[in-house]
Amino acid sequence: MKLLITGGTGFIGSRLALQARGRGIQAVVAGQVNGTAEKARAQELKASGVEVAEGSLQDPQYAATVTRGCNVVVHLAAAQHESNVPDAYFRAVNVDATRTLLQASAAAGVTRFVYGSTIGVYGAVGAQPVDEDSPARPANIYGRTKLEAEGVVRSFDALPNCIVRISETYGPGDFRLLKLFRALERGRFIIIGSGDNRHQLIHVADLVQLLLLAAEHPGAVGQTILAVGQEVLTTRQMVAQVARAVGGRAPRVRAPLWPFLALAVGMEVTLKPLGISPPLHRRRLDFFRKSFVFDTLRAQKLLGFAPRVPFTEGAAETAAWYRQHGYLGG
Repeated sequence: MKLLITGGTGFIGSRLALQARGRGIQAVVAGQVNGTAEKARAQELKASGVEVAEGSLQDPQYAATVTRGCNVVVHLAAAQHESNVPDAYFRAVNVDATRTLLQASAAAGVTRFVYGSTIGVYGAVGAQPVDEDSPARPANIYGRTKLEAEGVVRSFDALPNCIVRISETYGPGDFRLLKLFRALERGRFIIIGSGDNRHQLIHVADLVQLLLLAAEHPGAVGQTILAVGQEVLTTRQMVAQVARAVGGRAPRVRAPLWPFLALAVGMEVTLKPLGISPPLHRRRLDFFRKSFVFDTLRAQKLLGFAPRVPFTEGAAETAAWYRQHGYLGG
């Protein structure tokens, strides 16, 4: 197998590339190297013998170049956290670039296309578990464009494909949860809202295993598969376990949600038209207000996949990685 991983300088993509390399799979990473984290990951990948090809997938020539000679494509590149860009940017990156990559993949003779989607396509869900066939009701431009891109992937029916809807992902190498770990270590974290909303995170090592199964297992073709962990944790439970991992204390102070939500809306309305990234926006508050509970049966039945890393162990491992790299105290 020759494997192309887009978004490979990101957290998930870089861990996938390193694992693939360790298994003797030839991996090529397509990605951009802009921030400090991406530069560090690119250096780590190159030092491990992984080819890194910088460029934009909106460029058809670049897409044609990076897919040439590849058997499998795992497409993880996406616009996700940007808060100071117009909706058209999300559509260009998440939908149009996916179509360009699919066209290049078909022309290059790729035999499997794995699309990394998101649980965000479901929007806000209730108390009942969600599965792959549950209605998709995305609540923001990120979720809407990822769902639209899923439709583009399915329209290339001559190219065997699999859609993987990825849950909150954490583990060594992740910077998204670093602020949470730091705040709890320093005793400067408060829970906004009740803290009873639920999360079903997946450790990056488990996610990488599932993505490799989606790339190779015959049962994955034509399927949409949820990539989630086994444990369901409330925000309060999750925060308490992270606090233990960093040697801190679970916060006792809670704040009502509505003032923060009102402030976030106000910042979005006033700052976004000026091209200024709001320091607080509604998607940032999703951690405290959205609940997700998922049915993991399809991944188990079709691929024999079951996540192995419990959150207590994964949080401790992540905290140790942060300390090793100087992001937390000793």
